[in-house]
Amino acid sequence: MLSERQLRILEAIIVDFIDTAQPVGSRTISKKYPLGISSATIRNEMADLEELGYLEQPHTSAGRVPSELGYRLYVDSMTNLHTIGLDQKELIQSLLLKKIIEANDIADQSAKLLADFTGLVSVVTIPQFNKCRLANLKMIKVTDTKVLLILVTDNGIVKSIQLALSNTDQYILDKISDTMLNFLLGETIENIDVRSIMRLKEKLSSFGNIVDYLIPILKDALKNLDNNEIHIAGEQNILSILEFSESEKAKQIFNFMKSVENLEKLVRTVDTSKLAIKIGSEIGIKELEECSVISSTYKVDGKNEGKILVIGPKRIDYGAVISIVNYISNTLSDLFSGIYL
Repeated sequence: MLSERQLRILEAIIVDFIDTAQPVGSRTISKKYPLGISSATIRNEMADLEELGYLEQPHTSAGRVPSELGYRLYVDSMTNLHTIGLDQKELIQSLLLKKIIEANDIADQSAKLLADFTGLVSVVTIPQFNKCRLANLKMIKVTDTKVLLILVTDNGIVKSIQLALSNTDQYILDKISDTMLNFLLGETIENIDVRSIMRLKEKLSSFGNIVDYLIPILKDALKNLDNNEIHIAGEQNILSILEFSESEKAKQIFNFMKSVENLEKLVRTVDTSKLAIKIGSEIGIKELEECSVISSTYKVDGKNEGKILVIGPKRIDYGAVISIVNYISNTLSDLFSGIYL
Protein backbone atom coordinates (compact mmCIF):
# COMPACT_ATOMS: atom_id res chain seq x y z
CA MET A 1 0.00 0.00 0.00
CA LEU A 2 1.50 3.32 -1.06
CA SER A 3 1.54 6.31 1.23
CA GLU A 4 -0.34 9.48 0.33
CA ARG A 5 2.99 11.17 -0.47
CA GLN A 6 4.07 8.36 -2.76
CA LEU A 7 0.74 8.49 -4.59
CA ARG A 8 1.12 12.25 -5.15
CA ILE A 9 4.66 11.82 -6.44
CA LEU A 10 3.63 8.97 -8.75
CA GLU A 11 0.73 11.02 -10.12
CA ALA A 12 3.03 14.01 -10.75
CA ILE A 13 5.52 11.79 -12.61
CA ILE A 14 2.82 10.25 -14.79
CA VAL A 15 1.19 13.61 -15.58
CA ASP A 16 4.59 15.08 -16.51
CA PHE A 17 5.57 12.07 -18.62
CA ILE A 18 2.24 12.12 -20.48
CA ASP A 19 2.85 15.79 -21.26
CA THR A 20 6.54 15.65 -22.25
CA ALA A 21 7.36 12.02 -23.15
CA GLN A 22 10.66 12.55 -21.33
CA PRO A 23 11.92 10.60 -18.29
CA VAL A 24 11.13 12.56 -15.13
CA GLY A 25 13.69 13.48 -12.48
CA SER A 26 13.22 14.54 -8.85
CA ARG A 27 14.26 18.15 -9.55
CA THR A 28 11.59 18.44 -12.25
CA ILE A 29 8.92 17.27 -9.82
CA SER A 30 10.14 19.54 -7.07
CA LYS A 31 10.13 22.63 -9.35
CA LYS A 32 6.90 22.02 -11.28
CA TYR A 33 4.59 20.49 -8.68
CA PRO A 34 3.82 22.02 -5.25
CA LEU A 35 4.26 18.90 -3.16
CA GLY A 36 5.87 20.71 -0.22
CA ILE A 37 8.85 18.34 0.03
CA SER A 38 12.50 18.57 -0.98
CA SER A 39 14.08 17.20 -4.13
CA ALA A 40 16.10 14.74 -2.01
CA THR A 41 12.96 13.36 -0.39
CA ILE A 42 11.30 13.02 -3.79
CA ARG A 43 14.38 11.21 -5.10
CA ASN A 44 14.25 8.72 -2.22
CA GLU A 45 10.54 8.11 -2.72
CA MET A 46 11.10 7.61 -6.46
CA ALA A 47 13.71 4.96 -5.67
CA ASP A 48 11.19 3.19 -3.45
CA LEU A 49 8.50 3.42 -6.15
CA GLU A 50 10.91 1.88 -8.63
CA GLU A 51 11.71 -0.95 -6.24
CA LEU A 52 7.97 -1.56 -5.77
CA GLY A 53 7.49 -1.79 -9.56
CA TYR A 54 5.58 1.45 -10.18
CA LEU A 55 8.44 3.23 -11.97
CA GLU A 56 11.17 2.20 -14.38
CA GLN A 57 14.53 3.80 -15.20
CA PRO A 58 15.18 3.51 -18.95
CA HIS A 59 18.85 4.58 -18.65
CA THR A 60 21.22 4.76 -15.70
CA SER A 61 21.53 8.54 -15.85
CA ALA A 62 17.92 9.22 -16.83
CA GLY A 63 14.89 10.01 -14.72
CA ARG A 64 12.04 7.59 -14.24
CA VAL A 65 9.06 6.63 -16.38
CA PRO A 66 5.85 4.91 -15.29
CA SER A 67 5.62 1.13 -15.51
CA GLU A 68 2.45 -0.72 -16.49
CA LEU A 69 1.75 -1.16 -12.79
CA GLY A 70 2.17 2.57 -12.26
CA TYR A 71 -0.20 3.42 -15.10
CA ARG A 72 -2.73 0.90 -13.80
CA LEU A 73 -2.73 2.44 -10.32
CA TYR A 74 -3.03 5.93 -11.84
CA VAL A 75 -5.97 4.94 -14.06
CA ASP A 76 -7.80 3.07 -11.30
CA SER A 77 -7.53 6.00 -8.89
CA MET A 78 -8.13 8.73 -11.47
CA THR A 79 -10.90 11.13 -10.48
CA ASN A 80 -10.30 14.16 -12.70
CA LEU A 81 -11.80 13.65 -16.14
CA HIS A 82 -11.75 16.37 -18.74
CA THR A 83 -14.99 18.05 -19.72
CA ILE A 84 -15.94 18.04 -23.39
CA GLY A 85 -16.09 21.59 -24.71
CA LEU A 86 -19.36 22.96 -26.08
CA ASP A 87 -17.80 23.40 -29.53
CA GLN A 88 -16.73 19.75 -29.54
CA LYS A 89 -20.20 18.61 -28.49
CA GLU A 90 -21.83 20.71 -31.20
CA LEU A 91 -19.43 19.36 -33.83
CA ILE A 92 -20.06 15.74 -32.82
CA GLN A 93 -23.81 16.23 -32.87
CA SER A 94 -23.82 18.11 -36.17
CA LEU A 95 -21.88 15.30 -37.87
CA LEU A 96 -23.68 12.34 -36.30
CA LEU A 97 -27.28 13.31 -35.59
CA LYS A 98 -29.04 13.04 -38.93
CA LYS A 99 -32.55 11.78 -39.60
CA ILE A 100 -31.74 8.72 -41.70
CA ILE A 101 -28.20 7.69 -42.36
CA GLU A 102 -26.37 4.53 -43.34
CA ALA A 103 -25.05 2.68 -40.31
CA ASN A 104 -21.67 2.50 -42.05
CA ASP A 105 -21.62 6.30 -42.42
CA ILE A 106 -22.24 6.70 -38.70
CA ALA A 107 -19.37 4.34 -37.85
CA ASP A 108 -17.00 6.02 -40.34
CA GLN A 109 -17.79 9.49 -39.05
CA SER A 110 -17.47 8.39 -35.42
CA ALA A 111 -14.07 6.80 -36.04
CA LYS A 112 -12.83 9.95 -37.80
CA LEU A 113 -14.06 12.19 -34.98
CA LEU A 114 -12.33 10.04 -32.37
CA ALA A 115 -9.06 10.00 -34.34
CA ASP A 116 -9.17 13.76 -34.91
CA PHE A 117 -9.99 14.66 -31.30
CA THR A 118 -7.49 12.28 -29.69
CA GLY A 119 -4.69 12.22 -32.29
CA LEU A 120 -4.69 8.43 -31.94
CA VAL A 121 -6.05 5.38 -33.79
CA SER A 122 -9.75 4.64 -33.44
CA VAL A 123 -11.93 1.64 -34.24
CA VAL A 124 -15.73 1.61 -34.29
CA THR A 125 -18.01 -1.34 -34.96
CA ILE A 126 -21.70 -1.05 -35.77
CA PRO A 127 -24.32 -3.00 -33.81
CA GLN A 128 -25.39 -6.26 -35.35
CA PHE A 129 -27.95 -5.04 -37.84
CA ASN A 130 -29.63 -8.44 -37.93
CA LYS A 131 -31.06 -7.90 -34.43
CA CYS A 132 -33.05 -4.80 -35.44
CA ARG A 133 -36.69 -4.85 -36.59
CA LEU A 134 -37.56 -4.24 -40.22
CA ALA A 135 -39.58 -1.04 -40.81
CA ASN A 136 -39.21 -0.56 -44.57
CA LEU A 137 -37.82 -2.34 -47.59
CA LYS A 138 -37.29 -1.23 -51.15
CA MET A 139 -35.53 -2.55 -54.25
CA ILE A 140 -34.26 0.06 -56.69
CA LYS A 141 -32.93 -0.60 -60.19
CA VAL A 142 -29.53 1.08 -60.49
CA THR A 143 -28.37 -0.31 -63.85
CA ASP A 144 -29.50 -3.11 -66.16
CA THR A 145 -27.43 -5.55 -64.10
CA LYS A 146 -27.53 -4.03 -60.62
CA VAL A 147 -30.33 -3.67 -58.06
CA LEU A 148 -30.02 -2.04 -54.66
CA LEU A 149 -31.96 -3.61 -51.78
CA ILE A 150 -32.53 -1.00 -49.06
CA LEU A 151 -33.55 -2.07 -45.55
CA VAL A 152 -34.67 0.42 -42.90
CA THR A 153 -34.96 -0.55 -39.23
CA ASP A 154 -37.50 0.69 -36.72
CA ASN A 155 -34.87 3.04 -35.24
CA GLY A 156 -34.05 4.64 -38.59
CA ILE A 157 -30.84 2.81 -39.49
CA VAL A 158 -30.47 2.23 -43.21
CA LYS A 159 -28.63 -0.70 -44.75
CA SER A 160 -28.14 -1.20 -48.48
CA ILE A 161 -27.24 -4.47 -50.19
CA GLN A 162 -26.18 -4.66 -53.80
CA LEU A 163 -27.82 -7.46 -55.80
CA ALA A 164 -26.78 -8.76 -59.22
CA LEU A 165 -30.17 -8.91 -60.93
CA SER A 166 -30.44 -8.40 -64.68
CA ASN A 167 -33.16 -7.01 -66.96
CA THR A 168 -35.85 -6.42 -64.36
CA ASP A 169 -38.25 -3.49 -64.66
CA GLN A 170 -38.68 -1.17 -61.70
CA TYR A 171 -42.45 -1.79 -61.47
CA ILE A 172 -41.76 -5.52 -60.98
CA LEU A 173 -39.24 -4.68 -58.26
CA ASP A 174 -41.86 -2.43 -56.62
CA LYS A 175 -44.43 -5.21 -56.53
CA ILE A 176 -41.90 -7.67 -55.10
CA SER A 177 -40.72 -5.08 -52.54
CA ASP A 178 -44.30 -4.36 -51.40
CA THR A 179 -45.07 -8.06 -51.00
CA MET A 180 -41.86 -8.66 -49.09
CA LEU A 181 -42.47 -5.68 -46.80
CA ASN A 182 -46.04 -6.72 -46.00
CA PHE A 183 -44.80 -10.21 -45.14
CA LEU A 184 -41.69 -9.24 -43.14
CA LEU A 185 -42.71 -5.94 -41.50
CA GLY A 186 -41.82 -5.83 -37.80
CA GLU A 187 -39.66 -8.96 -37.89
CA THR A 188 -36.11 -8.83 -36.58
CA ILE A 189 -33.66 -9.46 -39.40
CA GLU A 190 -32.28 -12.53 -37.63
CA ASN A 191 -35.77 -14.06 -37.49
CA ILE A 192 -36.08 -13.97 -41.26
CA ASP A 193 -34.87 -17.54 -41.58
CA VAL A 194 -34.98 -20.08 -44.40
CA ARG A 195 -38.54 -21.10 -43.50
CA SER A 196 -39.73 -17.48 -43.66
CA ILE A 197 -38.03 -16.97 -46.99
CA MET A 198 -39.58 -20.13 -48.44
CA ARG A 199 -43.05 -18.96 -47.34
CA LEU A 200 -42.27 -15.62 -48.94
CA LYS A 201 -41.33 -17.44 -52.13
CA GLU A 202 -44.81 -18.98 -52.23
CA LYS A 203 -46.40 -15.54 -51.99
CA LEU A 204 -44.18 -14.34 -54.84
CA SER A 205 -44.73 -17.38 -57.04
CA SER A 206 -46.41 -15.28 -59.76
CA PHE A 207 -43.05 -13.63 -60.47
CA GLY A 208 -41.53 -16.94 -61.56
CA ASN A 209 -37.86 -16.98 -62.55
CA ILE A 210 -37.10 -13.59 -60.98
CA VAL A 211 -38.03 -14.87 -57.54
CA ASP A 212 -36.22 -18.18 -58.08
CA TYR A 213 -33.09 -16.12 -58.71
CA LEU A 214 -33.73 -13.45 -56.06
CA ILE A 215 -34.54 -15.65 -53.04
CA PRO A 216 -31.11 -17.39 -52.72
CA ILE A 217 -29.39 -14.00 -53.15
CA LEU A 218 -31.61 -12.46 -50.48
CA LYS A 219 -31.00 -15.39 -48.14
CA ASP A 220 -27.20 -15.07 -48.46
CA ALA A 221 -27.34 -11.28 -48.10
CA LEU A 222 -29.36 -11.47 -44.87
CA LYS A 223 -27.05 -14.16 -43.52
CA ASN A 224 -24.03 -11.88 -44.08
CA LEU A 225 -25.63 -9.14 -41.97
CA ASP A 226 -24.60 -11.19 -38.93
CA ASN A 227 -20.95 -10.25 -39.52
CA ASN A 228 -19.32 -7.45 -37.54
CA GLU A 229 -18.37 -4.43 -39.60
CA ILE A 230 -15.23 -2.66 -38.42
CA HIS A 231 -14.29 0.92 -39.25
CA ILE A 232 -10.83 2.31 -38.49
CA ALA A 233 -9.39 5.84 -38.67
CA GLY A 234 -6.21 7.65 -37.67
CA GLU A 235 -3.64 5.01 -38.60
CA GLN A 236 -1.39 7.82 -39.85
CA ASN A 237 -1.36 9.29 -36.33
CA ILE A 238 1.01 6.49 -35.32
CA LEU A 239 3.82 8.32 -37.12
CA SER A 240 3.48 11.40 -34.90
CA ILE A 241 3.68 9.44 -31.64
CA LEU A 242 7.17 9.66 -30.15
CA GLU A 243 7.17 6.12 -28.75
CA PHE A 244 6.47 4.71 -32.20
CA SER A 245 8.96 6.87 -34.11
CA GLU A 246 11.24 3.87 -34.58
CA SER A 247 10.41 2.45 -38.01
CA GLU A 248 10.12 -1.13 -36.78
CA LYS A 249 7.61 -0.28 -34.05
CA ALA A 250 5.52 1.83 -36.41
CA LYS A 251 5.66 -0.87 -39.08
CA GLN A 252 4.57 -3.54 -36.61
CA ILE A 253 1.52 -1.53 -35.51
CA PHE A 254 0.67 -0.48 -39.07
CA ASN A 255 0.76 -4.07 -40.27
CA PHE A 256 -1.43 -5.16 -37.37
CA MET A 257 -4.03 -2.48 -38.11
CA LYS A 258 -4.17 -3.34 -41.84
CA SER A 259 -5.45 -6.85 -41.15
CA VAL A 260 -9.22 -7.30 -40.73
CA GLU A 261 -8.53 -10.54 -38.87
CA ASN A 262 -6.29 -8.68 -36.41
CA LEU A 263 -8.88 -5.95 -35.88
CA GLU A 264 -11.54 -8.57 -35.19
CA LYS A 265 -9.17 -10.14 -32.67
CA LEU A 266 -8.69 -6.74 -31.02
CA VAL A 267 -12.44 -6.03 -30.92
CA ARG A 268 -13.04 -9.39 -29.23
CA THR A 269 -10.82 -8.25 -26.33
CA VAL A 270 -13.25 -5.43 -25.49
CA ASP A 271 -15.08 -6.00 -22.23
CA THR A 272 -18.85 -5.78 -22.19
CA SER A 273 -18.68 -3.17 -19.45
CA LYS A 274 -19.42 0.45 -20.34
CA LEU A 275 -15.77 1.51 -20.21
CA ALA A 276 -12.55 -0.50 -20.09
CA ILE A 277 -8.86 0.40 -20.15
CA LYS A 278 -6.17 -2.13 -20.99
CA ILE A 279 -2.49 -1.27 -20.69
CA GLY A 280 0.37 -3.07 -22.45
CA SER A 281 0.41 -6.78 -21.67
CA GLU A 282 -3.18 -6.59 -20.38
CA ILE A 283 -4.34 -6.33 -24.01
CA GLY A 284 -3.04 -9.83 -24.66
CA ILE A 285 -1.77 -9.06 -28.17
CA LYS A 286 2.00 -9.11 -28.74
CA GLU A 287 2.00 -6.44 -31.45
CA LEU A 288 0.24 -3.99 -29.10
CA GLU A 289 2.21 -4.61 -25.92
CA GLU A 290 3.59 -1.03 -26.05
CA CYS A 291 0.07 0.38 -26.38
CA SER A 292 -2.98 1.16 -24.28
CA VAL A 293 -6.56 0.59 -25.44
CA ILE A 294 -9.49 2.59 -24.12
CA SER A 295 -12.79 1.03 -25.12
CA SER A 296 -16.50 1.36 -24.56
CA THR A 297 -19.74 -0.05 -25.90
CA TYR A 298 -22.95 1.55 -27.04
CA LYS A 299 -26.42 0.10 -27.28
CA VAL A 300 -29.47 -0.06 -29.51
CA ASP A 301 -32.60 -0.01 -27.34
CA GLY A 302 -30.55 -1.30 -24.43
CA LYS A 303 -29.02 -4.20 -26.36
CA ASN A 304 -27.18 -5.00 -29.62
CA GLU A 305 -23.74 -3.73 -28.75
CA GLY A 306 -21.50 -1.68 -30.97
CA LYS A 307 -17.94 -1.09 -29.81
CA ILE A 308 -15.57 1.90 -29.69
CA LEU A 309 -11.80 1.61 -29.22
CA VAL A 310 -9.00 4.16 -29.08
CA ILE A 311 -5.46 2.80 -29.43
CA GLY A 312 -2.33 4.75 -28.56
CA PRO A 313 0.84 4.59 -26.49
CA LYS A 314 0.74 3.83 -22.78
CA ARG A 315 1.40 7.57 -22.39
CA ILE A 316 -2.19 8.45 -23.32
CA ASP A 317 -3.89 11.47 -21.79
CA TYR A 318 -6.35 9.08 -20.17
CA GLY A 319 -8.70 11.69 -18.74
CA ALA A 320 -9.18 13.52 -22.05
CA VAL A 321 -9.58 10.36 -24.13
CA ILE A 322 -12.02 8.75 -21.69
CA SER A 323 -14.20 11.88 -21.80
CA ILE A 324 -14.34 11.85 -25.62
CA VAL A 325 -15.02 8.10 -25.76
CA ASN A 326 -17.80 8.39 -23.18
CA TYR A 327 -19.49 11.28 -24.98
CA ILE A 328 -19.45 9.62 -28.40
CA SER A 329 -20.57 6.32 -26.86
CA ASN A 330 -23.56 8.01 -25.22
CA THR A 331 -24.38 9.93 -28.41
CA LEU A 332 -24.33 6.75 -30.49
CA SER A 333 -26.50 4.92 -27.96
CA ASP A 334 -29.07 7.71 -28.21
CA LEU A 335 -28.81 7.84 -31.99
CA PHE A 336 -29.15 4.10 -32.59
CA SER A 337 -32.01 3.93 -30.08
CA GLY A 338 -34.00 6.51 -32.02
CA ILE A 339 -33.88 9.35 -29.48
CA TYR A 340 -32.69 11.86 -32.10
CA LEU A 341 -34.85 10.55 -34.95
